[in-house]
Amino acid sequence: MSEQLAIVRAAIARAAAIARRDPAEITLIAVSKTRTVDEIAPLIAAGQRVFGENRVQEAEDKWPALRDADRGLSLHLVGQLQSNKAAAAIALFDAIHSVDRPSLVDALGNAMARSDRRPDCFVQVNIGAEPQKGGVAIAELPALLERVRAAGLPLAGLMCVPPAEVEPAPYFALLAKLAREHGVAGLSMGMSGDVETAVMLGATHVRVGTALFGARR
Repeated sequence: MSEQLAIVRAAIARAAAIARRDPAEITLIAVSKTRTVDEIAPLIAAGQRVFGENRVQEAEDKWPALRDADRGLSLHLVGQLQSNKAAAAIALFDAIHSVDRPSLVDALGNAMARSDRRPDCFVQVNIGAEPQKGGVAIAELPALLERVRAAGLPLAGLMCVPPAEVEPAPYFALLAKLAREHGVAGLSMGMSGDVETAVMLGATHVRVGTALFGARR
């Protein structure tokens, strides 16, 4: 597990050097969805501190014990979030990468108002206009960002999942352009197969699963 982590970190550092960026600016999120506690523990032992899960319930089953054992761990929600799970997500996660609709913004805002926790929020953009994927349409992004700011959510950046099996660079470049236009700093983009491209185009957070844990059974 330490070898896979070293390989991914080296790839990030290599891409950052090409882009004349500091690799310390890039957060590696180890996506541990469907992985067991026994699979996750070696990566923690190897020094990985930030993890990502897709579902609130799965994270609730796995992470309280892991975090009790190591208070330095950070947990990010990288999958879709139902509005009725907003309070549970706020209680568990340090960042939410899939804010994509007004009803969820309102639910998160109301839940944060009743809590002392304020996780970072990334607005997910449906960068390829794919009907099967979550994310706000590009044309509706300005209104949603305005709503996020009005609700007082901690706006950390934009997130995207480009269409599969096509060159991701244009989509990453478009997300970076949208972030600049709207004064947003963070860019959650890039996964196992395109992490170096994402870093060269400005990713601040990369979400890597397979390259760290291996193929899912």
